[in-house]
Amino acid sequence: MGRLKIGILFGGLSEEHPISIKSATEVAKNLDLEKYEPYYIGITLSGSWMLCDGPSADWEQTANPRPAVLSPDRGVHGLLVLDEGKYETIALDVVLPVLHGKFGEDGTVQGLLEFSGIPYVGCDLPSSVMCIDKSLTYAVVREAGIATPNFHIVTADNEIDADKLTYPVFVKPARSGSSFGVSKVSSKEELPAALAEARQYDGKILIEEAVIGSEIGCSVLGSGDDLLTGEVDRVALTHGFFKIHQEESPETGSENSSFIVPADIPEESSKLVKETAKVIYRALGCSGLARVDLFLKEDGSVVLNEVNTLPGLTSYSRYPRMMAAAGIPLGEVIDRLVTLTLAGRDG
Repeated sequence: MGRLKIGILFGGLSEEHPISIKSATEVAKNLDLEKYEPYYIGITLSGSWMLCDGPSADWEQTANPRPAVLSPDRGVHGLLVLDEGKYETIALDVVLPVLHGKFGEDGTVQGLLEFSGIPYVGCDLPSSVMCIDKSLTYAVVREAGIATPNFHIVTADNEIDADKLTYPVFVKPARSGSSFGVSKVSSKEELPAALAEARQYDGKILIEEAVIGSEIGCSVLGSGDDLLTGEVDRVALTHGFFKIHQEESPETGSENSSFIVPADIPEESSKLVKETAKVIYRALGCSGLARVDLFLKEDGSVVLNEVNTLPGLTSYSRYPRMMAAAGIPLGEVIDRLVTLTLAGRDG
């Protein structure tokens, strides 16, 4: 049997474009070339699709990019690449969308891949849509019996009475990745600026109560009843809130945070985090992979923070670090994801 032809999407239109490139770079380093024949498809910030030699910070200039499109025709089942005025067809067995945030984790690309008929790694369209919107995530998870922060929704059509809020609160875009546009607000005077900041990333805003507790992450891999978790981690903050992807050089460390893996929490708390993460993952219909972030309160209870359906896979990211601590390196994670995807397709 020949190598599997795997299309690796990276870049994209969201504010997490550079993070996606870093994630794809790590995927490329850990991909088993005896098993896979990779095709790297970079998406520029303007939305152009390019088949290229591989991801790098300057891939548009140095990686021999050629215009390419994903064919919506299920008979083609792959890429159409423009070469010397003619389109060359490249069939793909599976696609790994290494895209974060909008137009990556929000169901957009998943819908395109569904239409094309190409199997793809990760959460499907409905679960991607639910998880990118924190208000939808909270509604579903509450129905499953898991605590979430109390929150208010603010859109262009409604306003919030600042005097009725209990401060501090967090103001964040409802449908954005990482911590872009997130502000901690300590008084009503700070609220207008925080809302304006969040609106740069989304027209739908959440105002959440501040949950007092440790931020704990859990990496989940699998589908249905067959789920694996990595070692849980704890984000140790010196001040402020976690925002590593917005720092100038996150590879060399964060200005206000570090990660403890395995988390320095009681074993019973670690088990609770893992089991709760699985319940959340299943309730939202997740498959493939996701990172579930929770708050661990002093009384030992947990509260959902957020769910990332395509978590960062960079050299400093939490998901691969938690999996590696459990004895599953990134190369094996990729193998398991591809196997799971193709098995689900065959079933």
